[in-house]
Amino acid sequence: MPGLQHTITIAAPPERVWEVLVDVERWPERIPTVDSVERLDDGPFAVGSSARLRQPKLPEAVWTVTELTDGVSYTWESKSPGVLGVASHFVEPHPEGARLTLALDVSGPLAGLGWLMTKARARRYVETEAASIKGVAEAR
Repeated sequence: MPGLQHTITIAAPPERVWEVLVDVERWPERIPTVDSVERLDDGPFAVGSSARLRQPKLPEAVWTVTELTDGVSYTWESKSPGVLGVASHFVEPHPEGARLTLALDVSGPLAGLGWLMTKARARRYVETEAASIKGVAEAR
């Protein structure tokens, strides 16, 4: 299964990093790789929550939370014809504040070909997203 993982240390408490991470509706103002996010449900971010994401040079995608451990991690999935994307987000304590790990895995009959075409962009986006979350969490 093709994929990638990126880890970054953030000089902010894990609780602050988590707060920024799950505030997906504010991602467009905080993360340059996100054009828009539309929550498709109400209430707190939880298993079953979903959001429509638009990102530059990528097809619009609906992501649905499949696992969540409050304050620690969440995983969400997006399905498109022939491809399943799974994005995982982990926050853990670190001596300097917190460590954030973002991971993306793709599977399905068209995943290999799609990954060849989007791997470099996906890596840049994940690294930019981690750096943006770091900047917001440390600014407060």
